[in-house]
Amino acid sequence: MNIRDIIEFIENKFPLDLQESYDNCGLTYGRIQNKVKGVLVCLDVTEEIVEEAVQKKCNLIVSHHPVIFQGLKKINLKSMNTRILEKCIKNNIALYALHTNLDNHYEGVNKEIMDRIGIGDPKILLPKSNMLSKLVVYVPSEHIDALDKALFAKGAGGIGDYIECSFRITGEGTFKANNQANPVIGEKGKREFVNEIRAEYLVRNTDLGEVLIAMKNVHPYEQVAYEIISIENNNAEFGSGMWGELSKAISEVEFLNQLKLNFNLNTIRHTSFREKNISKVAVCGGSGSFLLEHAKRVKADVFITSDFKYHEFFDAENEILILDIGHWESEQFTTKLIGRILNENFSNFDVHLTEVNTNPVNYF
Repeated sequence: MNIRDIIEFIENKFPLDLQESYDNCGLTYGRIQNKVKGVLVCLDVTEEIVEEAVQKKCNLIVSHHPVIFQGLKKINLKSMNTRILEKCIKNNIALYALHTNLDNHYEGVNKEIMDRIGIGDPKILLPKSNMLSKLVVYVPSEHIDALDKALFAKGAGGIGDYIECSFRITGEGTFKANNQANPVIGEKGKREFVNEIRAEYLVRNTDLGEVLIAMKNVHPYEQVAYEIISIENNNAEFGSGMWGELSKAISEVEFLNQLKLNFNLNTIRHTSFREKNISKVAVCGGSGSFLLEHAKRVKADVFITSDFKYHEFFDAENEILILDIGHWESEQFTTKLIGRILNENFSNFDVHLTEVNTNPVNYF
């Protein structure tokens, strides 16, 4: 098992296309052809984390936060990040970051938070747009079932909770093959008329490459007639934050006490209580103040996130209860999430969850 195999699995499940423009997900350092000896999973990479990887004989660190967010101009060991890179290079340890592409996935960080709060079937708070394309293919009627099977197998035709979705229009296609062609139907130099189906499928842009390969492999024509149309619709499976409803409304004090217990919190920064039961909950792991208006829009009673600035608390305007539980605290279970995903899909190497608490914020 090579590092390449781990990366391909991760990026098939959590495509890099999902990361935000400011982010730096993916392989930060390492040789993808190296065999995996062991994987250390963590939230942040520190010098202590790298030392832990050395001690546990792990040659791949998979973290949530990248070591490098912006380009480095110098590697002079004066900063923690450059010392981390030097130690990884010396010990041949690869660094891989799974950050906002995990945040923006339905099965990512926010789903883990919602599960621990006890909310099933949550929805994306701010769905991403321009993540879909419509593939239009013209195919002889007798080949439509084979085309469907091949494209559905590669992820085409998925719409929310529904799969194998398509739209068909029957018509007549015409063509004339020149002397250089090798037509499957008809003769060179003679115009042909064929009963065809115009088939339409929604395709995630991340799946489009494999879908097109499958289409060309199964389609009978030498020259496949097809169109790719960009779709601006929101994608309900990808985006920032989540929201959902508790099975039973509870008081604000009871909700905060449960949150402190389930997330092992010593303190919660919050706006004034509204003296209203909590039923609808919005969350965003990490820094989520940019989603406040979206939490209001779905009429959430409470918004759980971190890194709210002083003046941003005023923006609640008594329409919602803001709970700032801390950045590390909101993402603390991400390590277990990544570890669980790797363990469920690989048995060729050891997956270690870090024993180092990397939270840089302390409370007295």
